[in-house]
Amino acid sequence: MTLDASMTLTQLLDDAFRRHASRDAALCMGSRLRYRDLDELSAALGAWLQHRGLAPGSRVAIMMPNLPQYMVAIPAILRAGCVVVNVNPLYTARELQHQLVDSGAEAIIVLENFAATLEEVIEGTSVRHVVLAAMGDLLGFWKGRLVNFAVRHAKRLVPAYRLPLDGGRTVTRFTDAVDEGARLALRRVTISADDPAFLQYTGGTTGVSKGATLLHRNVVANIIQSEAWFDPMLKRLGERQITIVCALPLYHIFALTACFMLGTRQGMLNVLVPNPRDIPGFVKTLQGLQVNMFPAVNTLFNALANDPDFARLDFSGLVISNGGGMAVQQATAEKWQRVTGCAIVEGYGLSETSPVATINRFDIDGFTGTIGLPIPSTQISIRDDDGRPVAPGEPGEICIRGPQVMAGYWQRPDETAKVMTADGYFKSGDVGIMDDAGYVRIVDRKKDMILVSGFNVYPTELEQVVNLHPGVLECAAVGIPDEKSGEAVKLFVVRKDASLDEDALARYCRENFTAYKRPKYIEFRDDLPKSNVGKILRRELRQS
Repeated sequence: MTLDASMTLTQLLDDAFRRHASRDAALCMGSRLRYRDLDELSAALGAWLQHRGLAPGSRVAIMMPNLPQYMVAIPAILRAGCVVVNVNPLYTARELQHQLVDSGAEAIIVLENFAATLEEVIEGTSVRHVVLAAMGDLLGFWKGRLVNFAVRHAKRLVPAYRLPLDGGRTVTRFTDAVDEGARLALRRVTISADDPAFLQYTGGTTGVSKGATLLHRNVVANIIQSEAWFDPMLKRLGERQITIVCALPLYHIFALTACFMLGTRQGMLNVLVPNPRDIPGFVKTLQGLQVNMFPAVNTLFNALANDPDFARLDFSGLVISNGGGMAVQQATAEKWQRVTGCAIVEGYGLSETSPVATINRFDIDGFTGTIGLPIPSTQISIRDDDGRPVAPGEPGEICIRGPQVMAGYWQRPDETAKVMTADGYFKSGDVGIMDDAGYVRIVDRKKDMILVSGFNVYPTELEQVVNLHPGVLECAAVGIPDEKSGEAVKLFVVRKDASLDEDALARYCRENFTAYKRPKYIEFRDDLPKSNVGKILRRELRQS
């Protein structure tokens, strides 16, 4: 089926499930899931959601790491006519509550290992239905076609939490929901390309996490664009099934589009890695596989390239190593190419652009130091502070226009207006330079955003929460260079209570922030540098 921008993701998924029915769709810790299974399981879960009264347009959250259930949940929600709200499973209660309340999610599919966090906040949300998945399920129950993973990994199981059931709230096991849904009929829902498909949450300089509203047509467009760009390299593999490593979390826009959506469209086998930080386990997962595509961020490329066991794997089939999420470092790129024989092709994008906006050409061998060229149907404009285009070679804000650009921030027209120009460009907040050939290089960030291992950390959010500590008078968060994560958070604090120490404040941060947001360094000061109007000067702190 030829894709066009008027199509929906449900049409794309239905077509892919039919064309690739006999192929393996996912491999996770020894269990395989075929596209035929993905079709049947997602239809069953989608029917269950409809049966529970979730109307078209209702938001359904997913909160789990890379597991086969995630690959079932995404199409189930979309086929039911609902909107996917991706949630980082490591969020603290405060972070989770904001996202559930802001999105108005009525249901959540959550790995039970993280249900304790949900238990803390569910009373104050619109969530009426909770679907609890277990590591031990891994879909081994489905019609006996898959291995009984639960038996072999019984030690991984954890008890279900007691979630409040008042107000008509229901709690259902993932396996039970699918079993029940299999006896129901999935109702075909009329969905347009202009309907929301995902609320992809991202931060902002205000510190308020906002949902980038990605319409069906936005994501379909980015799949078409990516497919066209990758096509020459994919053709080198012939008719064989492509194997793609899905180590980036599926709740992140990079993996969502590059691994799940493009992978499903192409009938790829997604090798799901629930915990990529476990490098020995990661390498063991890849043993015996001939990987063809490897999307990752710089920190992961670097960790693997420096692992001696990784270097002994078979890379003869690797044709695409695409880097994004954070800047790829030259040392990492060169080491990766020496180990694998495959150059890292760096690209650029954001949650607001579904995400891909630029990519380097695949016929350039080696590190370029640029984020490449605009992908098809995408325009990049480098503009000054007054919104005027600058000359080639001059720095300015990277502005992006194309069919993949979001419809806006969920229920936040004021925030949308701040980032969209009158002529339809999205203002990225990144400062870049475009050369005469159209290649773009990032030189700085206009925002104070901190980029930790490819994840956005917004100083204002950190400062607002840290300032609530009774021992803190004022604080400021900045990003500083870090060899492993690209940047790390450093927190400067003026104490209200002289007895406040680093350990106590670090404990407070662990309770309130997911891991990548936590300050790696804390420095106490008598005062913070300020402008003549009293604004804390983060730039001076970064340079100190």
